[in-house]
Amino acid sequence: MPGTGLWRTKSIEQSISDTDEPETKLRRNLGAWDLTVFGVAVVIGAGIFTLTARTAGDFAGPSVSVAFVIAAIACALAALCYAEFASTVPVAGSAYTFSYATFGEFMAWIIGWDLILELAVGAAAVAKGWSSYLQTVLEYIFGKGTKTSIDLGGGFGFDWGALIVVVVLVTLLVIGTKLSSRFSMVITGIKVAVVLFVVILGIFYIKSSNYTPFIPEGKPAGAGESGVDQSLFSLLAGGGSSSFGIFGLLAGASIVFFAFIGFDIVATTAEETRNPQKAVPRGIFGSLAIVTVLYVAVSLVVVGVVGMVPYTDLSTSAGDGSHKTLATAFSANGVDWAANVISVGALAGLTTVVMVLMLGQVRIIFAMSRDGLMPRSLAKTSDRGTPKRATLVVGALVAAGATFFPADKLEEMVNVGTLFAFILVSAGVLILRKTRPDLTRAFRVPGVWVIAPLAILACLWLMLNLTVLTWLRFVAWMVIGVVIYFAYSRRHSLLGKRQSGVEQGGAVSEPPPPVAD
Repeated sequence: MPGTGLWRTKSIEQSISDTDEPETKLRRNLGAWDLTVFGVAVVIGAGIFTLTARTAGDFAGPSVSVAFVIAAIACALAALCYAEFASTVPVAGSAYTFSYATFGEFMAWIIGWDLILELAVGAAAVAKGWSSYLQTVLEYIFGKGTKTSIDLGGGFGFDWGALIVVVVLVTLLVIGTKLSSRFSMVITGIKVAVVLFVVILGIFYIKSSNYTPFIPEGKPAGAGESGVDQSLFSLLAGGGSSSFGIFGLLAGASIVFFAFIGFDIVATTAEETRNPQKAVPRGIFGSLAIVTVLYVAVSLVVVGVVGMVPYTDLSTSAGDGSHKTLATAFSANGVDWAANVISVGALAGLTTVVMVLMLGQVRIIFAMSRDGLMPRSLAKTSDRGTPKRATLVVGALVAAGATFFPADKLEEMVNVGTLFAFILVSAGVLILRKTRPDLTRAFRVPGVWVIAPLAILACLWLMLNLTVLTWLRFVAWMVIGVVIYFAYSRRHSLLGKRQSGVEQGGAVSEPPPPVAD
């Protein structure tokens, strides 16, 4: 039976029925291949092009390749749980919708609020990376000193490069999802070619001496650093910092986890998919299969980058203090033409990452608005069958974050939010197996009572290895979400109105008859 108050659950049947409302109906024109393209488009990009070098230089050294393996295992476990849920509840909203059917409205709101942290902030972080590569390309054309941002002081700036890419992509998303898929297909082909180019060329510049030590000795806390700058686990375990050593390796895994975010975006498009029960699991596993093959090659790139230059040259503090990228290693070896090829490829590749992250965020807000937890006007679709208003709101939020805030702080906030979502989805699969064993499941997690708990533990472990400051910001974000829920969402919930006998128009209907004992 559905609960009441904070724990009232929305039945899966009601969620599916709501997808046929005329004013909020999405156009179903995506197939399994479209979903696979979206998954590959968002996964291959941000982590490889923007995080690999910095994580090696600041946290893990050559052992960054092991950090990628740890993050990949946690992601694969959670992906199995997402596939079962998405095939069972083919409705926009992903983890938010799944949580509404299992944990109840309050937790659904919390995870929806959390997904805003993952997707909108993630899009802003990648837009910052896009702007960094744009600057490299512009320097190649117009000479050194060309900048895509203006320093405003106090750690803030005006990043016009990031602003441009967000505005262009929001326009594309408003036009239509199918067009976005075709655009992603072309750009994804370009960036996959660039990744393979980096792998092949990088092998010829590897220096074996740069692999030693594979796990550098841990560093003590530097001047001006406090406990909030190290990982929570290293603080609890008494470590001086989370720079290098085993604490650095574990912290690196939690950071490069950002490189694997994306397959959950596939689940957000379930409502726009033809035959979602089959297409969504195929899209999730198809994208993961392609990404896995590419990441085997990319692991060579990761080792190759560190093998091409000493990991100390990739640290944020080295040189001018700017973030290092894959192109940095080639520039350090005098192969500027290759660095320029990588920068152009990364510029194209990161474009689709920003677009697909915003696509996922729009669908989350669309689902929450349709349920009344956010203003209902955001759920209205345009003549093209896209949630135009929600897209414009998300675009404004992403543009503000990308234009004014530092990239590294955005990246870690994305990771903690995503890991929390993965934990709830993995737990939700177990709950739904118990509460609704009658549901038709096009895909079932094999050994679910082992896989799902392992996914929960793996994601929790990665969360513990994020910085204390990231945790504090995450808690603050959640507190804001709780305040909004009680101030607005709880009173406007359509499910709450249905349970209390109040129709959407405000008229009071007859209360439901009492249930006989």
